[in-house]
Amino acid sequence: MDWGTELWDQFEVLERHTQWGLDLLDRYVKFVKERTEVEQAYAKQLRSLVKKYLPKRPTKDDPESKFSQQQSFVQILQEVNDFAGQRELVAENLSVRVCLELAKYSQEMKQERKMHFQEGRRAQQQLEGGFKQLENSKRKFERDCREAEKAAQTAERLDQDINATKADVEKAKQQAHLRSHMAEESKNEYAAQLQRFNRDQAHFYFSQMPQIFDKLQDMDERRATHLGAGYGLLSEAELQVVPIIAKCLEGMKVAADAVDAKNDSQVLIELHKSGFARPGDVEFEDFSQPMNRAPSDSSLGTPSDGRPELRGPGRSRAKRWPFGKKNKTVVTEDFSHLPPEQQRKRLQQQLEERNRELQKEVDQREALKKMKDVYEKTPQMGDPASLEPRITETLNNIERLKLEVQKYETWLAEAESRVLSNRGDTLGRHARPPDPPANAPPDSSSSSSNSGSQRNKESSEEPPSEEGQDAPIYTEFDEDFEEEPASPIGHCVAIYHFEGSSEGTISMAEGEDLSLMEEDKGDGWTRVRRKQGDEGYVPTSYLRVTLN
Repeated sequence: MDWGTELWDQFEVLERHTQWGLDLLDRYVKFVKERTEVEQAYAKQLRSLVKKYLPKRPTKDDPESKFSQQQSFVQILQEVNDFAGQRELVAENLSVRVCLELAKYSQEMKQERKMHFQEGRRAQQQLEGGFKQLENSKRKFERDCREAEKAAQTAERLDQDINATKADVEKAKQQAHLRSHMAEESKNEYAAQLQRFNRDQAHFYFSQMPQIFDKLQDMDERRATHLGAGYGLLSEAELQVVPIIAKCLEGMKVAADAVDAKNDSQVLIELHKSGFARPGDVEFEDFSQPMNRAPSDSSLGTPSDGRPELRGPGRSRAKRWPFGKKNKTVVTEDFSHLPPEQQRKRLQQQLEERNRELQKEVDQREALKKMKDVYEKTPQMGDPASLEPRITETLNNIERLKLEVQKYETWLAEAESRVLSNRGDTLGRHARPPDPPANAPPDSSSSSSNSGSQRNKESSEEPPSEEGQDAPIYTEFDEDFEEEPASPIGHCVAIYHFEGSSEGTISMAEGEDLSLMEEDKGDGWTRVRRKQGDEGYVPTSYLRVTLN
């Protein structure tokens, strides 16, 4: 079935339908163009988001990059960035293969449609012109017939009229004969015109217009087929990137599975382990000696010879970590400003770097020697003397690096010996910061008694030496609290009640607002300041901390 046969009389319908088809094509092109803009904006926003959350510092300078959680997050960001690249590829394919090609095809279809309808209108105008000529010849034939009949009636009436002269009768008969001849000619012309019009009309309806309608049908079907292919390109552009997007999503899943909590805990230990030994028990300072009492063997702090052991404010006491405030350290070349364990690691890193540099210089020296030998054997390739400055510079660098390696090896040996000396088994003799209570705030009295009994038990098992009691273990933290108050670095709220009964600690009530003065350094204690001005350490697990 074709339009030329079935829709031979629907010229206006075909005109509207073909125009609607071209409008639909233009609408789809506009839709894909806006879809492309959406994809481009989406990709741009994704890239901006990734850039915002990527670490700003290089990986080698960022300690957080050693944690699997951070590595997985960075990997997820990279996969999102790759995903954004695939969205840009979709936008590019749609723009080139759909928008540009269909827009060009639409213009071609419009020109072809215009040509077909112009041809149809010319055929219509020609047929209408032939019909007008037919009507004119018909009216002339009708008029000449009436005139001939009227002239014949006039001649017959004069012929019967006895009063009419013979000349009048002859004249009337001649006029009637003339009119009859003119009517016959008009009849022949009308017949010829009618025959010609019928032939043109048959050609118009059975040949000329069906051909035009068939061309319009072919054009419209080609347009619909092309538009359908354009519909397919929309999904094809998506399907092309599906494998890559699937890999991006799989990469995100792998990153999620790569998070290793135990390994991160070990990394934290490696990064911040100080290597210090834990401090010994705090000595009892007896301030009751000035009271006039009879000494006895059972008096706490009284020697067996009866002489009181004086303990007053004049005796110097070393501030003990974590209750002492850290001095402002000066960075030294041997990293002695760091805790022993961290010093050992940094020295190990420096030693490895120096060894790599030394090996690089040795390899360069060997290469220069070989080049010099080649120059000596083949002078046209170069002057051996030109290599002497570089060889000398390399030798100087090697000597310098060897000295540095020896220096770092010495420092490393000293640091390792300090680490080993600090690894005494003192963990069982000292209490760690309290854990947060399960259901209710801790009972300070029971805690004190339990701690006291534990200390007594441990002291009986392994009493500390006097040297360990009196000597300050951490000379790095020998700074008094009495200095200018620092500015708070944050805010915190006490989750539980805490009774600060040890040196350097302060008490706090549940729900109390506190100023954060120093973050937890990995020991479980945080330094805070109360509104009354008191400052000291409290357990980190008892706080809800917010940094400025």
